[in-house]
Amino acid sequence: MLRRMSKYAGEQVLVVSRALFEEIGEFSGIRTMDLEAGIARLMDPQNHFFMDRAAAEEDPSHKQLIPYCIFRCGDRILHYTRGKSGGESRLHAKISVGVGGHVNPVDMDGGKTGADAYHAAVTREIEEELNLPEEHAHRIIALLNDESNPVGQVHLGIVHLVDLKFDAVSSREDALMDLGFTPLAELNGPLFDRLETWSQFCIRHLAGNPPE
Repeated sequence: MLRRMSKYAGEQVLVVSRALFEEIGEFSGIRTMDLEAGIARLMDPQNHFFMDRAAAEEDPSHKQLIPYCIFRCGDRILHYTRGKSGGESRLHAKISVGVGGHVNPVDMDGGKTGADAYHAAVTREIEEELNLPEEHAHRIIALLNDESNPVGQVHLGIVHLVDLKFDAVSSREDALMDLGFTPLAELNGPLFDRLETWSQFCIRHLAGNPPE
């Protein structure tokens, strides 16, 4: 715990209260119902605020908002293995299909607030982590929650889907290892058990086979 707190020292991350999450409607896995209304409440500047990350990582009474961007090229999904240089040690060596991270105060530069600041964070995270072959547009397709483990208990995912025409994508960060595209059917089949929990939920959703 002390090592984790030292690593996160000084970082501020965007959070909402668990009470707000409960008002929107608690769920497990993927949620698409009333998505627009739920996103609007999460993006309302009156409903979110910045919190010290070291404290937030240990505090299930708050949820850190995490953009979780999935890149699709035809029937293939971009994935990578989380390396040890990544910020969340509890996910190392897991395969992930989600690119993204925390929303920080820097994303409010230029007076941005609410949804504008959030989407600035999405763009920043993508540009920090990936080299993309083309302009990209991302759309929110779901909310994502998992209370079954300590990581999930303090995070709330906002799932974005980015459709690409070309697959010439490379990593800008050591934390994203073995980057590549694999058919959705393989990720939903032989590779499924190697995926981190959030990625499992997303792959099942994309495959039209949501968790029971």
